[in-house]
Amino acid sequence: MRGTLTRAIFAAMMALGGAGVAHAQSNVTLYGIIDAGITYVSNQSGNHQFKFEDGANFGNRWGLKGSEDLGGGLRAIFDLQNGFALGTGALRQNGAEFGREAFVGLSSDKYGTLTFGNQYDFIFDTITPFNVNGYASVYSGHMGNFDRISGVQVPNSVKYMSKSYSGLTFGAMYGFGNTAGNFHRNSSYSGSIAYTHGGFSTGAVYTRLYNVGIYPYAQIGVTQFLGQTVATRNADGSVNDLYYTTPFTVDRDSTAAVGASYQIGKVTVVGNFTSTNLRYGSNSATMNVYEAGAMYAPAPDVLLIGGWEYTTFAGAHWHQPTLGAQYYLSKRTSFYANVTYLRASSGVDANQGAGFYSLPSNTQTQIVSRIAMIHRF
Repeated sequence: MRGTLTRAIFAAMMALGGAGVAHAQSNVTLYGIIDAGITYVSNQSGNHQFKFEDGANFGNRWGLKGSEDLGGGLRAIFDLQNGFALGTGALRQNGAEFGREAFVGLSSDKYGTLTFGNQYDFIFDTITPFNVNGYASVYSGHMGNFDRISGVQVPNSVKYMSKSYSGLTFGAMYGFGNTAGNFHRNSSYSGSIAYTHGGFSTGAVYTRLYNVGIYPYAQIGVTQFLGQTVATRNADGSVNDLYYTTPFTVDRDSTAAVGASYQIGKVTVVGNFTSTNLRYGSNSATMNVYEAGAMYAPAPDVLLIGGWEYTTFAGAHWHQPTLGAQYYLSKRTSFYANVTYLRASSGVDANQGAGFYSLPSNTQTQIVSRIAMIHRF
């Protein structure tokens, strides 16, 4: 009986597939980005460092994406995106085959796009384009990346994005925690609204996640975090990071963010504000990031970028000016150079790149500079 039923289902699927061949059109595209260069860090635990580093400003990736025309303005779509380290050939995103993105869904000219899988939330989609300092230098991303502006995936998620209504778009997303007996644990949701008209663009997002792992000292250089000791200082000035390998899990991470840009001739003025509240038990604190800057294109193949970030969190604060330049040999190949300076308030060890690229300085300041090339395919 089971074999007969299986053969019947298979025959029906083949018949449907054959019937669709006449009108369905599909395509698959191989694409990717390779970023490689040399980075200088002025102070990592008291020592400076020159190092080869790849996937910095633009994470190294290759991917497959495609679509099938289903007729009536409806398409089936998918995107599988792998992240890798060029210097070693190793997988990134904790060794996941398609850790950067992996989703399948439907796209409609009338109603928008609905996708299912491992996807970025709307902070990345809507606010990251206004992260002018981060575009100049990845090391100048927002402190700790607590607001996820550098891009963090939401696994097991369902995401809807509207079509454009005269420049207005909106979206909603839900990430399933997949925890038996506790629907709430490890779950998340995100929503956005954005508008573009001529040279003006703006967007606003709210994202909330539950049970999020954070590395407080490595990411923002503090020893006290939400009422807990997360690192201790030895008599010689060295630091014991109590959460270097095992994350400190906050109960809730909530971010409200807004950004805008306006292009005036060869100059684009950009700014954003994010406010992230972290809660652990009865303790909570809010990180506010204020960022503004500009991009100037004096020639079609040259882009100059400058910006400033000011961040506050639980009595601490950070100043971070950044300069960057990009030179395009072609549409696919370019070089970039940047320098960013971070100064933290007293008692905080400066660390750039949200703890992903370097160790904290043993002082309040840290300088990071990089020169690299990018190739797109």
